[in-house]
This record gives sequence, structure tokens and C-alpha cells, in this order.
Amino acid sequence: MAVVIDHNHGFKPLAQLPKCRLQSYSHFDPNMHDFTQNITRTSNITTNLHKSYSTPCLSLATKAKEEFESPNPRVEIISGRKAPKVHALVAEVAIALASGVKPTPVSSGLGGAYYLQSRKGNTIAVVKPADEEPLALNNPKGFAGRMLGQPGMKRSIRVGETGLRELAAYLLDHGGFAGVPPSALVKISHVLFNVNKNMGLESNPTYKITSVQRYVEHETDAGDLGPSRFSVCSVHRIGILDIRLLNLDRHAGNMLVKNFYGSYVAGAAELVPIDHGFCLPESLDDPYFEWLHWPQASMPFSETEADYISKLDPFKDAELLRTELPLIRECSVRVFILCTIFLKQASSAGLSLADIGEMMTRVFIGGEERLSNLETICVNAKANMDMEITSDASDEIKESDEMFVFDKVFEDGFNQKEGLPTHSASVKPAKMVKSSSEGARIKLRDARLARLVQETDNKDGRGPAPILRSASFAVHNKNHNTGVCVSFEEMKEDEWSSFLEYFEGLLPEAFEQKQNTNLLKQRLGYSCEF
Repeated sequence: MAVVIDHNHGFKPLAQLPKCRLQSYSHFDPNMHDFTQNITRTSNITTNLHKSYSTPCLSLATKAKEEFESPNPRVEIISGRKAPKVHALVAEVAIALASGVKPTPVSSGLGGAYYLQSRKGNTIAVVKPADEEPLALNNPKGFAGRMLGQPGMKRSIRVGETGLRELAAYLLDHGGFAGVPPSALVKISHVLFNVNKNMGLESNPTYKITSVQRYVEHETDAGDLGPSRFSVCSVHRIGILDIRLLNLDRHAGNMLVKNFYGSYVAGAAELVPIDHGFCLPESLDDPYFEWLHWPQASMPFSETEADYISKLDPFKDAELLRTELPLIRECSVRVFILCTIFLKQASSAGLSLADIGEMMTRVFIGGEERLSNLETICVNAKANMDMEITSDASDEIKESDEMFVFDKVFEDGFNQKEGLPTHSASVKPAKMVKSSSEGARIKLRDARLARLVQETDNKDGRGPAPILRSASFAVHNKNHNTGVCVSFEEMKEDEWSSFLEYFEGLLPEAFEQKQNTNLLKQRLGYSCEF
């Protein structure tokens, strides 16, 4: 098969593959409930790329007949084609597959991942099929059984959707600020990947939806070195990205170390973040930040970093996600908006990366998991919004009651002979107004409480315990042993806008309390001598 290289894309020679460790996903959530929604809506997705003799094996076929008749490997970009460096990456992948290169399975990790090498043997990309993710039906490592769209390793992130989030992290890393490798979501046809025969599948599918990331040359990962080796800039930039995306799984194994070469100079090594499949959850879940207690995280942001944060536009980025990745649910987009606003306000208030990360992370007190400061602020913001709605409704009811009482008094107490109203003791207008408005307020309160309270299983199994729940602000039961997840999935657009106003109004007080707590810790630390 003849292949012509697109000279506009070009190649960049890569060094030989060193030792690479792709760590497994951490913090497995064993208690997950089934969903019936399936997201395998890929047959309608097409790509309008320019096709010419200089394009290497990029499939632009729009007819299913061509797709099945041609036995040659094909690579079609589904999402990410507008992102920089994506076309060059996909072109290299297409050339490698057309040259007969077979994907090499990665032994580490819980999901199906493959190295893809060039004809010269250099590793150029990492490919991760959606149906081979942990718990997906074609997972090659024994962690199979769920359908696409059901809850995955994290309840707030569904099986088959981590590839979307890999691309989202790359799209949102403006200017390569944190160094996220180029990523894309592609359809690869006529290439053998893993298929579990025991799942009722008799043959290999014609194509698979996969994420593809540029392979990053590195010496090791952060798990092999102490944090003192890493530069402050690298830690801060990765931390800023993790906070924006609410990364649930930032561990040492998915921070690759570059420019180390065995040097023991403190702060010389640079970090490259990879594996962002567990970011942008559908609810405010509990994140894991490996860098949270590193000394670099407690240092203030540099002028460049503070300027970058101040220029972030969460609503513009949200539109980018909706446009480029329409399969990502709106509740995940809203979590991103919320976390970006939180980051911007916290940075303006002078908080450090460690301060912000601590406010977003849940704590364990007395063996119980408690909501993070961020989640508590959200709950309070919704409560304030509900209180104003209730107050406005009560005022309207009171006004209508007063009008009703006046009409009643005028009708019943009118003296036909003198033409004047009489204020007899039997009418008692003031008492009637109070009783009517108070009764309406009680009914309204009881109605809202009935809508807010949801019965859920208690931890000890002795019986149901009430959890606040709203039709527009869900507090979901995460599992039987640990806390809850705050979600914005059911909020209407006007409620969401109103909620953001209350949320931003509560942030200054929360940040001031955090600063006061830090001062108290410093004073206690200075006063203790051993």
C-alpha cells in the first residue's frame, strides 16, 4: 500500500522509548449504581477534512459501504481537529498504522492502553480505546462488566467518557501553560484491539473510538523522586490546571519528569501532566491532589501565574467545551465554571495553591467524611437563594391576603344607613391578615421541605436518614460509606445564574476565614518549642 506524507504536517524525530510507568487509577469507588444511558453515538459523527493524495491514510469516507469494504487501517478525527498540533499527531498515527505497525499493549494500569510506534521504532503516541477503560466491557485486564455510559471508577465519571476528558484538558490548557500533551478523539478502523469473547462478542468490531495522546519522552515519574526536585513553576502550573478541572486523580504516576538526567539539584526537574480522564466530574466530587502538601504549593503565585489566572474566562471556556465536545454533559461544564471562578477569586484574595486545594478537598473528622469548604459554600449559596425565593413568595401571598382582607371588611362591615364602614370586634382585620399570611408561609415552607428532604440509607443500616435535596440542586448519595456529591444537573438556566451570584457573594468571607486560620496555625507553630 502506497502512502504519501503530507509535507505540511511533517515529523519530529523522537528518541528511543525509555522505561515508562503508567500508574493505575487510584481511589477506587466500589459502590456504584447502574445507569441505562449509552453514549455509543458515533455513527453520526463525521469529519470534513480536506482529502488529497498528500493526506496519509486519513479516512474521510462518509458511506458505510466504503468503511466495511476497505480492509486498510483508517484514522478519522472525531473531536479536537481545531486544536493545535492535533493534525500532525493523527497523521503520524495514520502513517504508522498504514505501514503495518501493530499497537503494543501497556502492561501497567487498569485500562486498555497501547503504545504506537513509528516504522523506526520510536514511540509516538498512546492509544486508549473507550470500550477498554476500567470496568468497560472489553477491558483487557479483568476489570470488565459495565456498559458505556454507566458509572465508572468514579461515580461522577461514566465508563467510556475518559477520552473526552483527555481532550478537554488539552483544549483548556491554553498556550500549553501546564504542558498537557496534544490529544484527540479519533475513530480507528480495521486495527485489532482487545475483544472479550466472554462478553458475548464473537468478532472484532470494524472500528473503535479511542483517545490518542502524544507520547512524552521522560526520564521517570514523580513517584520516583522527592518533591524537592521539582520546579515551583511546574508544580504551580499543574496545580492550577487540576483546580480548574477538579481533577479527581492527580497522583505521582501521572506527572512525568523531564530534564532530570540524574541531577540532584533541587528544583531542576520539570513535570508534565498526563492522564486526565478523571477530571471534569458531573458533580462536586472529592479531588485528589498529590501536590497538595508539597512545599512548592505553599509558595505564593508568581506574577506570571497570577496574570494567567486573572485572564481566565470560565464562560468562554465553557462555550469551547460545548462546541468542541458536545458529548460532555452540562453538569460537568458547570462544575468547571464553578471551580474556575473559585480559583480566580482565591488568587485575587492572596491564597496559595495549597490553600485553594485544601478548601476543595474533603476532610475526615472522627472517622467521618465531611464536605469540603467549596461544597459547603455551594450548599449555603443554594440555601440563601431558596430563602430569598421563599421570602419573595411569602411577600406576594401577604400582599394578596391584605387585599383580600380589605375587600372582606369593606363588604361585610359596610353600614348601609350611614354609608360608612364599621370596625366591629367580630371582623378583626389585623388578626386575619396575620393568620392568613402566616398560614401561607407555613404551607410554603412545608412544601419546600417536602421537596428538599429525600430519604436515603443510613450508614449503619438502622433506617433512613434525611438528606437535603432540591429539584435544582441535587445532593447525591455517593455511596453507603462516604459523604455526598453536590450536583448542578437539575438546575434550570435562570437558577444557575442566580446561584452563581450567591456563590460569588460568599467567597470573600470564606477566603478571609481561611487566611485567619492560616495565621492562627502560624502563631501556634511559633509558640511551640520542643
